[in-house]
Order: sequence, then C-alpha cells, then structure tokens
Amino acid sequence: MSALSLASHATVHVNNWLHGVIADLPTPFRSDGGLDLLTFARLCERQVRAGASAVVVGETIGEGDTLTEDEHTVLIRTAVGIARRRLRIIAGTGSNCTSLAITRTRMAQTAGADAAMSVVPYYNKPTAEGITAHFHAILSATTLPVILHDAPMRCARALTDDIILGLAASSRVIGLRDDNGVSSRLARLRPVLPPGFRLLTGHDATSLPYLLSGGDGVVSALASVAPQLCRGMYVAARKGCPRYATTISDMLMPLAETLQPDQASSIVKYALSLRGLGHVSVRLPRTPLDETGQDLVRTAMGAIWASPEEVMPL
Repeated sequence: MSALSLASHATVHVNNWLHGVIADLPTPFRSDGGLDLLTFARLCERQVRAGASAVVVGETIGEGDTLTEDEHTVLIRTAVGIARRRLRIIAGTGSNCTSLAITRTRMAQTAGADAAMSVVPYYNKPTAEGITAHFHAILSATTLPVILHDAPMRCARALTDDIILGLAASSRVIGLRDDNGVSSRLARLRPVLPPGFRLLTGHDATSLPYLLSGGDGVVSALASVAPQLCRGMYVAARKGCPRYATTISDMLMPLAETLQPDQASSIVKYALSLRGLGHVSVRLPRTPLDETGQDLVRTAMGAIWASPEEVMPL
C-alpha cells in the first residue's frame, strides 16, 4: 500500500462539486413499461431545488441494468436539460462486459454527463488484475471523469484498497462510492489517497456516522424521496451540529432500514408514488412491493411526512 500511496499522492483531483447527499434517481416507467420522462424531470428539479450538488442517473436505483442504450441516452439528456448546470449529472455506465462499459461511458459523454459511475464487473468474478484492467480500459477509451462503485453484495467481487489506490493515481478517477457501510475504511484510505479524491458511502442506514467521520458525501436512495431532509442532515453534519443531524437521521432511519438490496428500486418508487411522483412499475426481474412491504414503507414515510420542509409541493 505504501508504494501505491506515494504514487497516488502525485495526483491532485479537482472535483469540488462531488460532495453532499447525491440522489441515486429511480427511472420512472409508465404503466405500459415506457419511460415516464415527465416524472423523471420532476425528480431532477426537486434535487435542484433542494440544493443538491449532483444526481446519479441510470445506476442502481435507476435500474440501469434493464435500460436500453437509447433509454440511457434519453435519460441523461433529459437530466442535463433540466439541470442546466445547476447540478452535475453522473451517469451509471457500468457493465460486466468491458466493451459495453466503454460504449456506455462514451454515450454518456456525448449526451452531456459530467462524470460516469462505473461498478465492479458483476457475475463473472474477475481477478484483481482483471478489475484493474477493466477500469484502465475505460479510462483509455474515454475522457469522462470516473467514480468507482464498490458493491460486493451485488458484484461478488470487491474493490480492495490496493486496487482503489492504484486507480486513484489517474486524475480522472475522482471518487469512490463504497456500498459496504463501514466507516473504518474511510479512516484507513483518507491519509493515503490523493488530495481531492472523494469518498462517498452508498449505504443510507450508516450515512450520518460516515459523514461525521469525515466522509465527503452519500450516494443515496433516500435523497430521491426526501431531498430536503437529506440535504439538511448533510449541512448540519458539516456545520458541527451533530444533534440536529441526528434528529434528521432518526426521521429517515425507518425508511433507510427498509432498503434491502433486492427491492430498493421498488421501495423508492412506492414511496414516491405516495407523494404523487410516478408509478410503482419496475422492470423484471424486479417486482413491485407486496402488501407487507407497502405497509412497512407507509409506516416509515410517516416520520418523513411529519417534517414541514418535506410537504412542499413540486
């Protein structure tokens, strides 16, 4: 690690916008299965009004693995058009096929995205050398900044510290989305990563401890549902008001605890439907929530509805 850390310190990353609570936006579908771009535009505008620095489009919660290339392109262009530089657009471009990940990253760049979020190749269980070569191939074939996505529960392979440090030597690898939910890694990596490299958690239930431990931000499913509360939690944590941040976190926690990986998209869509924001439709193999799941989400939403700042209509 020491040799890699010395090499990585030669790199300075300029990505001051990559911070805060960044919504991993769902992809709304109509009842007939097509894209619901009107609802998607509303979701983007909610993030702008909440003061978000960026949004993630077509990634985990966005069911990116079920979208066609044309749909990916339309979503990114729609988000770019709504944002009008008021926030940054991060496009989900990962794949377990390196050539497809390259194609998606090139497409995202052409469509106007500000950065790509690329997950570890899934299903085929690549070696550490294969993972490293995968990301280097993307970097060699494209020019977009890349945010690494470590999601071992979904991918069966993890980004080790050594892999992260090696990739961070590139100035275009600007951050890490870490879905492990373990703050100890933050303390371990921060001192040896290049200046400006951003560390983000992708685990809503442990987001506040991560922020209070010095994390740069959260890639959040909850932020799609309650953007203003999430923004308030982040600001309170940054301004040294942990008690206020904890009060907000406690309001969000019941919904965060429902976010099991196998139904996260369905949960977010059902929660949004309770606010009149879109249909509950998801694409197979995902399925909508059953009645038990709906009851859990409705109960969890009660704490969020209790907040005056979250009842503002859009």
